[in-house]
This record gives sequence, structure tokens and C-alpha cells, in this order.
Amino acid sequence: MTNRLTRRAALGGLAGTMALAAPGLALAQSRRNTSSFSMQDWRDHFDDLGKATLVADTASRALHFWSADGSDYRIYPTSVPISEELTKRGYTSIVRKKVGPSWTPTASQMERYPDWKPIPPGPENPLGTHAMYLSWPAYIIHGTHDTRKIGRPSSDGCIGLYNEKIEELYALCPIGTQVRVI
Repeated sequence: MTNRLTRRAALGGLAGTMALAAPGLALAQSRRNTSSFSMQDWRDHFDDLGKATLVADTASRALHFWSADGSDYRIYPTSVPISEELTKRGYTSIVRKKVGPSWTPTASQMERYPDWKPIPPGPENPLGTHAMYLSWPAYIIHGTHDTRKIGRPSSDGCIGLYNEKIEELYALCPIGTQVRVI
């Protein structure tokens, strides 16, 4: 009985020490990779919900989804463009969707990184498992295998989601879904 109590007390003490250490560690890690979701109301951006509606909030690093009838509202943490120069804001729509997209560097990326080459679908592809192409050239809502990017400014203009979340959103958004990037 004494050994059991001693072991439980020791483990309890260790757990208490870990609990005290973990919040500071978690806070230090999360400061670099945070989303501070701000609630959005679709009526602040659109006259109606259309086929479906997305609002990508680059300030809070969140993507808001509303279904056509308004019964389904979801918020997803995202990666956002790395700089103001790469951030395009305004109204667009989803014009094409692809499961297993391939990635090709844009012209501006090729100027900066001439050794970059296209990447086929797979674990090295920066577009992840699913992509929804916007009417703006080279702007995509897509997944990522690099989960460290979510919650950070880390893209060349695209909005990135965890692969499991883009797969979910992909199924919800038909071609023609209206999109606003703010």
C-alpha cells in the first residue's frame, strides 16, 4: 500500500510539474502559429448566400463557410499570404476543383527561385490533397502537408488549410461558390 501511495504521489507531483511547465511551453509555441478568429457575418460581405459562401479573413487567419441555405456555418484555421504585396483582397469565386493537384511555380516565384520545378501530387506537393481554384489567376484555396504553416503568414497568396479540413470544405463548396478575401 505504501509503495502504491508513494508512486501515486510521485507521479502526481510529476504531473503537477508538467502541468505547470506545459502551459508556458504551449504558449511560447502558439505565439508563432496563432489564429485569433473574429466572427464574421456573411451579410457584411454578400447580398445572398449563393451556392455557398466563403470569407477568408487574412487578419484573423480564418476561413468562414456558409451553406446556401445558411444552416451550416464553419470556421477553419488557415495560412495566409506572407506579405501585403502577395495578398489579394476582394471578390472572386471557385471556378475549378481538383483532388490530387499538381503544383507549378508562378512566374514571380520563378523569378525569385529559378531552380524551382513543378511538383506532382503527393506528400511533397505544397497544395496538399485538394485544391479549389479561384477566378484570380494563381490564387487557390488548398491543403498543405506542412501543418506548421496553418495560423501563419506563409504563402505566396493562397489560403491554406489542414488536409483533412480542405477535404471537408472541398465536399461542401460547389463550383461557383462566392469568395471574399478580406
